[in-house]
Amino acid sequence: MTKWRTLVLATAAFNLSFLIWFSFAPFTGAIADEFGLSLTDLGILASAAIWTAPPGRMLTGWLSDRYGAPTVFAIVLGYVGVFSIASAFATSYEVFFIERLVVASAGITFVVGIQHVAQWFPEEQLGTAEGVYAGIGNAGAAGGALILPRLFDGWSGPLFDTGWRAAFFYTGIVALVMAVTYYVLGQDAATEERATKNREAATLEAVAHTATRYGVIALALGYVMSFGLEISMNGWLPTYFREGFGSNLVVASTFAATFSLAAGLLRPIGGFVSDWVVRTERNVLPVFTGRYREQWTVVCLSAIVVSLGALTLAGQTGSVLLTVAVGFLVGVACAFSEGAIFAQVPAMFPNNSGAAAGIVGGIGTFGGIGFPLVYSYAASVGAIHGGYIIVATIMVPIVLLNAYVARPVIAERAHVDGFGGFGSSDD
Repeated sequence: MTKWRTLVLATAAFNLSFLIWFSFAPFTGAIADEFGLSLTDLGILASAAIWTAPPGRMLTGWLSDRYGAPTVFAIVLGYVGVFSIASAFATSYEVFFIERLVVASAGITFVVGIQHVAQWFPEEQLGTAEGVYAGIGNAGAAGGALILPRLFDGWSGPLFDTGWRAAFFYTGIVALVMAVTYYVLGQDAATEERATKNREAATLEAVAHTATRYGVIALALGYVMSFGLEISMNGWLPTYFREGFGSNLVVASTFAATFSLAAGLLRPIGGFVSDWVVRTERNVLPVFTGRYREQWTVVCLSAIVVSLGALTLAGQTGSVLLTVAVGFLVGVACAFSEGAIFAQVPAMFPNNSGAAAGIVGGIGTFGGIGFPLVYSYAASVGAIHGGYIIVATIMVPIVLLNAYVARPVIAERAHVDGFGGFGSSDD
């Protein structure tokens, strides 16, 4: 393997994982009709897609450090594929819900790939490489919104007469193929020495130390408002455009895909700019002089809050095109923030990149659990466009926390100082 082939393998596997993770979103209308679900039920289903991610990402991040990313990635894709196939045959909503809950754990593969890519790329390329991996991988949600409805809406073919059942069955088959491919082709790290160092550093004490550092806490909450927002929107936007603007399945999914494309494909730019400000020593927020990555992260997180407020205003105008355009800008802000955050994470903890990524990525998914509940509540009280401004208000303290930690006197030791006396690593 080379670093570039590793990047391609990890990106392809995560793109498929993301597609499977949100493969239910384009079919919410048909699923609701078949099982008799309300808008609130759909909000819970969108939220449930994230439930396994926080503990799952924390666990698989540590396991990737200890046993290697190829093994962990293959195991996750294997059982996800099996349960995706099983969900295609569900006859009761209770069974379907549980099976899709397991399938939704496809999202935990994010931190596995982050760890894998970090083991192959030098520090000065980390932001860009991780941005490419996560950005193109995240675009799997857009691929699902664009491709799955067109392939399976009105499906009448082998095994199934229902489109969503066929979609879940065949994506499960592809997941099993990818599991075997990753296990056969993947290699833990660029050198055996590096792989060994990661295995030796993967102790529970090291995980506890990493989890309680100020820098990790601030970045994890920043990921709540960036990636957490992204995955909440991936699950909610098809319903939003259908209920808020009267769009049909294909049109609503296409509108939703514009957000997913922005949030996914533009993520490498966030990582690249983070690398660039470090190389050029460019102060984009001089009040935090010398803390280049931190400055860029604060700028990006602030843009999320502003764009969410604009999305509320755009929706209230009744113009679907304006709303789609502003939703695209929200996706851009999410992409830049995510790229900036995961340029910092592996650079901050080079010998525990899996554990650090698992903590930040795991906590970050809580936004995907909570935000859909806000959206569905706002919709249930007749304010379907108002949920976004509520979420934006919740995010303001997180931006302020990241600005506080970005102060040079704190930032230079944010990877060392923290809560509790867990270890003394200076990684």
